[in-house]
Amino acid sequence: MARNKVQKKSAYHHGDLRGQLISAARSLIEEHGPDGFSMSDACRLAGVSTAAPYRHFASKQDLLTEVAKDGLQRLGVEMEDNASEFTRGTVDSISAIGRAYVNFAIREPHTFRLMFSTRAHSGRIEELREVGRGSYGVLLREVARYTGEADITESVIRNAFPLWTQVHGLSFLAIDGKLDVTAFPVDIDESILIATERLLPPGSQAKA
Repeated sequence: MARNKVQKKSAYHHGDLRGQLISAARSLIEEHGPDGFSMSDACRLAGVSTAAPYRHFASKQDLLTEVAKDGLQRLGVEMEDNASEFTRGTVDSISAIGRAYVNFAIREPHTFRLMFSTRAHSGRIEELREVGRGSYGVLLREVARYTGEADITESVIRNAFPLWTQVHGLSFLAIDGKLDVTAFPVDIDESILIATERLLPPGSQAKA
């Protein structure tokens, strides 16, 4: 258990009890994994009473699901922000989404795993998937811009899916340490750009 290492932190503000508990739990997840702390540990880190969480969460399992939902929402925001730094509907903007995805996984590996765990969210998996679909929509909309589609069509979904599987797989290779066993250095950003160029349909890129 993380109990002996946890201390109250004045950085948390009591105006947003739900948000501070999610933040505390996320910090503990990254340090100890989702099974390595208790609800009491989260309370101590957030500087609140042990009864406080139950105003918002029925159980630790509920808190973990909220951390996963929060992670998916933050991932969507980061992907959108990255894409907005480039001309929209281009290889560069779509590659930027992929970089944000992999960078999030590397920065918050335990939260990333939790976001895509089905075991950890029994009974609320569809709720989690709905949030995930919102984040995935960032990629779908960018691919639609690239192909000149006004809506998310079946063609857009078909074109986006290989892009997602590529960065999703790369994310797990990175956080599992599998890239370290290769006989050559791996440039993640370059790999994402090359894969994006190869997986997108040719000749559709939006004009700058």
